[in-house]
Amino acid sequence: MAELNTAPEKQGKKVRTKKQALRVDLTAMVDLAFLLITFFMLTTTLNKPKAMELNMPVGDISEPVPESRTMTICLGKNNQAVYYLGLAENPIISATITGYGKTGLRHAILDMRKKVLAATGKAMMVIIKPADTSVYENLVNTLDEMTITNVQQFAIADIAPKDISLLKDKQAY
Repeated sequence: MAELNTAPEKQGKKVRTKKQALRVDLTAMVDLAFLLITFFMLTTTLNKPKAMELNMPVGDISEPVPESRTMTICLGKNNQAVYYLGLAENPIISATITGYGKTGLRHAILDMRKKVLAATGKAMMVIIKPADTSVYENLVNTLDEMTITNVQQFAIADIAPKDISLLKDKQAY
């Protein structure tokens, strides 16, 4: 409890006495502070780190993925990406430039997945190739699009000279 000690007053004659300093006992307040700190430390929840699950292939890949099922996304500058189906030298669907988001890359991935499923009856494989001029955020956005569109097979690879020339043709390098 707080304690307040003062000197008793003398009745009758007015005598000037020295006033003693007030003393307030704050022991209970310190106890309360430690109890509150302990309470909030034990009841708060810490933020869980956000990480994307990444599965790597085990062993040798026995069967190569045919080019009719392979979509390549080349990440360029100014938040632009170029995608095509097949090989860069002879694409099944020619290289097209797009942005990110629902109407850009996500729409392109969903359309390609439908076309590949209709043509081959199998799932599509996506190869992501970031260029030197692309930014890390675009790679993360592309990986997010793989999760959103439920693409099960994708890989990150080094960009080839032919892909760089495609990006230069589209003014995205």
